[in-house]
Amino acid sequence: MSQHNPAVRSATVTVFASPSSWIESDAVAQCHQVAAFDGMIHVAAMPDLHPGKGAPIGAAMASTVLYPFLVGSDIGCGIAVFPIKLKRAVPEKLAARFPDLDQPLDPGDPLVDSDIPAGHTEGLGTVGRGNHFVELARIGTVFEPGHATRLGFAADDLVLIVHTGSRGLGERILRAHTEVHGAGPAADADAYLAAHDEAVRWGALNRRLLAARVADALGAEFTEPIVDQCHNLVEIRDGVYLHRKGAAPGDGRDVLIAGTRGTHSYLVAAHAGPEANHSVAHGAGRKMSRADALRRGKVKHTVDQLRRTPVGSVVVCGDRQLLFEEAPTAYKRIEQVIGDLVDHDLATPVATTVPLVTYKTADLGSKRGKRGRP
Repeated sequence: MSQHNPAVRSATVTVFASPSSWIESDAVAQCHQVAAFDGMIHVAAMPDLHPGKGAPIGAAMASTVLYPFLVGSDIGCGIAVFPIKLKRAVPEKLAARFPDLDQPLDPGDPLVDSDIPAGHTEGLGTVGRGNHFVELARIGTVFEPGHATRLGFAADDLVLIVHTGSRGLGERILRAHTEVHGAGPAADADAYLAAHDEAVRWGALNRRLLAARVADALGAEFTEPIVDQCHNLVEIRDGVYLHRKGAAPGDGRDVLIAGTRGTHSYLVAAHAGPEANHSVAHGAGRKMSRADALRRGKVKHTVDQLRRTPVGSVVVCGDRQLLFEEAPTAYKRIEQVIGDLVDHDLATPVATTVPLVTYKTADLGSKRGKRGRP
């Protein structure tokens, strides 16, 4: 962590959550620790706030000093929404046709139709682990028909939701910094930002490639995303560095706030102001550590039970441990998170999405992995 001058007053901290929301004290403590960093101005914590490795997840942090550590290793991670048209959407049949998104694309593959940022080909077109996913979903309730029409969708339309980031590229960038400076500030902000911006572009390209791979395998045409917002990044705003770690840009953007594989997600119109550091939540937010989710899940559920969800969707995941770690019960209630955003006038719900197939990692016991139309 940075050196803190006790003569300088800590930054302000605001938590945008109701008293009934699940907010761990450790996460709030991390916000106050960050507020004591040199140059920090304001920390805005979202209702999906939870503890991270040394810094909170679900926070937007404004500072006169650039701290790569506050963005983390998955620079450019975000969520995109792609319209997709299919004749029939039977979850079991479509799950069996998902390609193996653990196998990277060759840079010469026809789906790779643009330059690859930083020339980073490792992991190209793959999802990664943790909370990353690709999901085929149906538009559920539409709260704002006019806004939905402007975005080009209606109730019962199908979409692909892609949540992933810059894979090994962001990790490489952070490691290069921390090996020399630890959690301290960037010695050369411009050099870090140049590498950071490449990772952000790489993450956006990767989301497009994943959507294209799935559309191709399902026999559908690829379409450009109607929403694509990054939630791990830093930007220069009003002359200061605005770090977002698990917080999406909320200044007039459309944002998909992910629930879990067994609940709705919410597409919202964000309108967060300066007190919230122009940011909104990025998802439901964990309420259990991975170890706790694994331990408790094995007592309550079987693997087969976790491959079907309460909303009738199918989960593609060959990693049994990941099935438990990412179980819906490991996360906060998405309705509570959205309610807090609405109550604090940070966002307006536009529509829900309902999962049909959620891909986490290839099920090697099946005949998945063949690209192209069947």
